[in-house]
Amino acid sequence: MAARNPRAELDSLLLQLLGDLEELEAKRAALNARVEEGWLSLSKARYAMGAKSVGPLQYASRMEPQVRVCTSEAQDGLQKFWMVRAGTQIPEELGPREAVLRRRKGLTRTPEPDPSPAPQDPLNWFGILVPHSLRQAQASFREGLQLAADMASLQIRIDWGRSQLQGLQEKLKQLEPGAP
Repeated sequence: MAARNPRAELDSLLLQLLGDLEELEAKRAALNARVEEGWLSLSKARYAMGAKSVGPLQYASRMEPQVRVCTSEAQDGLQKFWMVRAGTQIPEELGPREAVLRRRKGLTRTPEPDPSPAPQDPLNWFGILVPHSLRQAQASFREGLQLAADMASLQIRIDWGRSQLQGLQEKLKQLEPGAP
């Protein structure tokens, strides 16, 4: 009966691993579709606005990221990735503000502009009224970024499942001395 419990655990772990692999394949296909859709929408925007209107020359001289990748470690030791908008703060980052002294009299300086908490929309680099296909391209690439973060988390879970599976198979080989 002792050999039955590791076999049942092996079966459930194998089913979990196969489910994760299937989910990873579906996410890869979705990522490929989002990236393809994004490039197609971008080419439609270039056609509508002109080839020179959508290109590297219109990029801002100082770009700021729209999103950032955050990571955390779950209770079972696996890392999880997710996307956060650049202007938002996660609860771990919130804390007491530093006390700042203000100079009331004296030299008058122009205040230095504080970095904006939320970066501007990059679509504004290409004008105020941009074609809908450019907005679609931006949305497709954003969805692709989220899928990439999900795939990274899933890949870590798959690697962990494979190592657990190999450990359980070694344990079963030790329990059955007559097996090759």
